[in-house]
Amino acid sequence: MASSSTTDHSTTKKPSKIKAVIKGLTIPVILLVLCEILVRQGVIEPYLLPAPSSLWQSFLELSEGELWQHIWTSTWRVFLGFFIGSGLALIFALFVGLNKQAEAFLEPSFSAIKSIPSLAWIPLLLLWLGIDESSKITLIAIGAFFPTYTNTVAAIQGVDRKLIEVAQVYRLKYFRQIREIILPAASPGTLTGLRNSLSLAWMFMIAAELIAATQGIGYLLSDGRETSRPDIVIIAIILLAVLGKISDSIMKYIEQYLLRWRDVVK
Repeated sequence: MASSSTTDHSTTKKPSKIKAVIKGLTIPVILLVLCEILVRQGVIEPYLLPAPSSLWQSFLELSEGELWQHIWTSTWRVFLGFFIGSGLALIFALFVGLNKQAEAFLEPSFSAIKSIPSLAWIPLLLLWLGIDESSKITLIAIGAFFPTYTNTVAAIQGVDRKLIEVAQVYRLKYFRQIREIILPAASPGTLTGLRNSLSLAWMFMIAAELIAATQGIGYLLSDGRETSRPDIVIIAIILLAVLGKISDSIMKYIEQYLLRWRDVVK
């Protein structure tokens, strides 16, 4: 009986996923068809917006060149900057979230730095680090730092005090309280921050590559603009959307896997 109920559950789950995919693709498909019609009818000039059917040929031409190198370059920049920025954010967030004195010293400075736009960092980083990889990675790390830091601090400070009181009743040592009570309770907020950090890392990567780069998707955007090739610009934008969606889906899967205990609690 148990196996049959499991089979029924899996079979009902598949059609729902298919319906969700179809619903998600509806608007993009409508927009593509509409764009194709408007360009073919001459309502929109091809030099402003190429027909979607012509983008495939442009993609094939780019793929025969250095397109995959551009994708690889941008991807490793994003993930390296993300790991550096979010890693530092977790360290500072634990320090600030668990220590009121540290919060009093660090929180005002971090709040001020967080409000600085990404483009404002570029001239300073170029002066300090030059136009090589270090300036780009640093900018991406700055972008990835604050979502993880902010969410983790809020999650730690939002842990139910009753849980800590129970730990004190059982006389758990301080570091054991952190490891077994505070960190698990704060993990949903931390993982949300990490997911937001990865999304922001892609945005900061474009800011870095638009200014000073000879490779990467941001460089493709800049090159398409300078050579009046809207097809290259649109392909670069689509690549960003696809890569961002893939990385976000990976983070979402990791988040669901690490937080699977919530389903057991429910």
